[in-house]
Amino acid sequence: MKCLFRVISLAFFMIGLAGFGEAHAQSYPGKPVRMIVPFAAGGPTDLFARVIAQKLSEMWGQQVIIDNRPGASAIIGAEAAAKAAPDGYTVLMATSSSHAANVSLFSKLPYDPVKDFAPISLMGTTPLILVVHPSLPVNSVKELIALAKSKPGQINFAGGSTSAQAGGELFKMLANVNMVHIPYKSNAPGLADLIGGQVQIMFDALNTALPQVKAGKIKALAVTAATRTSAAPELPTMAEAGVPGYELVPWFGLYAPAGTPKDIVTKISADVAKVVKMPDVAEKFRSQAIDPVGSTPEQLATYQATEIVKWAKIVKEANMKVD
Repeated sequence: MKCLFRVISLAFFMIGLAGFGEAHAQSYPGKPVRMIVPFAAGGPTDLFARVIAQKLSEMWGQQVIIDNRPGASAIIGAEAAAKAAPDGYTVLMATSSSHAANVSLFSKLPYDPVKDFAPISLMGTTPLILVVHPSLPVNSVKELIALAKSKPGQINFAGGSTSAQAGGELFKMLANVNMVHIPYKSNAPGLADLIGGQVQIMFDALNTALPQVKAGKIKALAVTAATRTSAAPELPTMAEAGVPGYELVPWFGLYAPAGTPKDIVTKISADVAKVVKMPDVAEKFRSQAIDPVGSTPEQLATYQATEIVKWAKIVKEANMKVD
C-alpha cells in the first residue's frame, strides 16, 4: 500500500513539475531582458540585434535592452554572457567569431563556446564580398590569382575582423598565392584605406562594401557563399570564379547562459523565429545581404559544431594568427 502511495505521489509530483515549467514559460518575460552584443554600436551585429530586440520588445511587452560589450575579438561580451545568471534575462547575440573561430584562434578562452551556453537560434548568415581597388588591373578572381602569382608577396589585403582576415587567408591557401595581411582594428578603416588605395584587396561585409562598389569607388569580384546572393546576383561565388571549395559565411546566433531553463530557451527560440520571418524584418535583412534563418536550438548546436571544425581547419592550414 505504501509503495502504491509513493508511486501515485511521484506521479503527481512529476505532473506538477511539468505544469510549473509550462507556467514558467508562459509568464516569461516578467521584466526587461538584456541582449549582450560583443561588438560596438553601429556595426553589422549591433544593427542586426537592434532590429530583433525591437520586435521582441513589442511582442513581449517588455524591453529588450542592447548591452554593447565590444573588444578582444568578441571575448569580452561572450565572457560577460557566460557568467550571467541563467534565468533567461540575459542573452547573447553571438557570431561565428565568438562561437566558432575563437576556439582555434586563441589557446585559452575565459569561456567555453559550447559548455557555457545554451543555443537558442541560428538567426542569420551573411557572405563576404571580395573587393579590390580600381587601380588593380584585374576584373575577375582568375585574373587576381594570376597577378598575385606573378608578384608573390607584393599584393596585400586588409583585415579588420576575424572573418575579413580569414577570407584572405583562405584565399591564399586555396588559390596557392602569397599575399600580405595588413591588420586593422576594425573593418571600417580597412575599407577606407582600400578606397584610398593604401591597400589593394579586402574581404568585407557585403552590406558595407556594396554601396562603395555601386558608387564606383572599388570593384567587386565575387562573394564567399556557396550560392549567389540576392543582394548582388550578378556576382559569382568564389567557387564559380575559380577557387573550388571556397566557402566562408559569417553568421549570427542567439545564445543564453548554460543552465537557462529549457522551457524559456524553447519559448525564446520560437519567438525569434517568428520575428526573423516577419515580412518587414526579412526584407530589411535581405536588403543588408543577411539571409534570415530562425532555427531551433538543436539545429544551432549542430551547425555550430560543424563550424568549429571548419574554422579549426582554416586556422591550422593557413597558420592564421590574431594580429
